[in-house]
Amino acid sequence: MIKFIKLILPPIFLDSIHRIINLIWGWHGNYPSWEMALKKSTSYSNKEIFDKVKSAALKVKNGDAFFERDSVLFYQEELNYELLTTLMLISSNSENGSLNIIDFGGSLGSTYFQNKKLLSLLPSLKWNIVEQEEFVKFGIKYLQDEHLSFYYSIKECLETNKVNVILFSSVLQYLEKPYEFLKEVLGSKIEFIIFDRTMINHNLKDRLTVQKVPPWIYKASYPCWIFDKTKLINLFNSSYDLLYEYDNKIAYIGSRVELISLVFKCKS
Repeated sequence: MIKFIKLILPPIFLDSIHRIINLIWGWHGNYPSWEMALKKSTSYSNKEIFDKVKSAALKVKNGDAFFERDSVLFYQEELNYELLTTLMLISSNSENGSLNIIDFGGSLGSTYFQNKKLLSLLPSLKWNIVEQEEFVKFGIKYLQDEHLSFYYSIKECLETNKVNVILFSSVLQYLEKPYEFLKEVLGSKIEFIIFDRTMINHNLKDRLTVQKVPPWIYKASYPCWIFDKTKLINLFNSSYDLLYEYDNKIAYIGSRVELISLVFKCKS
């Protein structure tokens, strides 16, 4: 639906449509605690969501679509060139051109399948997804192959993989305690940490909202953080260097909030 509208309307009208969508659905509220935001949400444990995502993933696997994101199928190629450039640079500077990546919260391979055409050119690729239990079980049974694997936890993945990258693609903002989680990740000393499509603001404090998903995707709502950019980056100062950041053009969520991507490298 949105892709069709983009084809027939000029940018000035598209901007207005995005604003209307965000007023009706989008991100709402400013909650003092995760518990209060959760009470206003349907949360992520929704069988309808999982059923739609796995159905879409199977269509991608069978070649009926290029990739899926949040159960929405994409029938035209849409490579994430900024992310691909970063991953290929990492591969070119690693031993034997290896890219061994943890895609935390990677669903059933959304980012992997989106960029598979160029990822397949790497001399050595292991794409490991860490997800919720039902996603992992389904992924192992129907999608796993020599390049794509599924794990229940970062710890489990690290036990059998020499990981040199961990990717958070539009997922950090949906964790209840993101900073506590990130401190554990920092302790693993993974060489590169990438945040792709992460929500930030410049209000000098984090904001906790409820995101309402447009019904043409699926009926759901859940707590969502909008991070203070400075606070998020400062968490890494002692053990990681911020190599670069770039704006992400995939989505528009209003003038007061940005989607950005950050690339960190371990100092040691």
